[in-house]
Amino acid sequence: MSLPVDPKVIPKPPVPLEFSVKAESIKITGFWMFLVSDMLIFASLFSVFAVFRSRIMAGPTPNQIFHYGSTLLETLLLLTSSFTVGMAIFAMRKSHAKVMMAWLVLTLVLGAGFVATEIHEFVTDVQHGITWHVSGFLSGFFVLVGTHGAHVSFGIAWAVTLLFQLSRRGLTPVTSRKLYTFSLYWHFLDIVWVFIFTFVYLFGKIT
Repeated sequence: MSLPVDPKVIPKPPVPLEFSVKAESIKITGFWMFLVSDMLIFASLFSVFAVFRSRIMAGPTPNQIFHYGSTLLETLLLLTSSFTVGMAIFAMRKSHAKVMMAWLVLTLVLGAGFVATEIHEFVTDVQHGITWHVSGFLSGFFVLVGTHGAHVSFGIAWAVTLLFQLSRRGLTPVTSRKLYTFSLYWHFLDIVWVFIFTFVYLFGKIT
C-alpha cells in the first residue's frame, strides 16, 4: 500500500516573472480580450474582401498585380520574426536580459523589413495607377493588407519603447509583462498574415 505524499515536499514549478504579481497577470488576461476584439476586426475585413474579390470592373485582376517574390519575402521576414520574439521570451524566462534585448532588436529589424517591402509594393502599385478606388477588389485588398501593415508598424513602435524601458529598468514584473503581451500581439499578427497570404495572395494567383 502506497504511503500518502506530503504536498509540502512536492516542488512547485517556478512562476514566470510576468505572472508573479496578480495585477500584472490580470492585465495579461485583459490583453487576451483585446486580441479577441482585434480578431473580430480582421474577420470583418476578410469577409468584406471575400465579397468584393470578384468585383474587378475595369481594373487589374489579382493574377496581374500579385507577385510571389515580394510576398514570399514578406512572409519569410514576418514568420522569422515570430521565432525571434519567441527566443526573446525564452531568454527572459532564463533572466538573460542582454540576450533577450538582442532577440527583440532582431525582431524589430525583421518587422521593419516587412513594412518596408509592403510599402514598396504599395507605392509601385500606385505608380501604375492601381489604387483602392479603381475597383471593389482593390478597395478590399488595400484596406485588409494596409490594416495589417499598420498593426505591424504599431508593433515596431511598441518594441522600440520596450527596448528603452528594459534598458532603464531591467527585468521587473511590469517590463516582463509588457514584453510577454507584445509577443502575444506579434504572434497574432503572424497568424493573420498566414491567412492573408493564403486567402488573398495564394488563392488570387490560382483562381
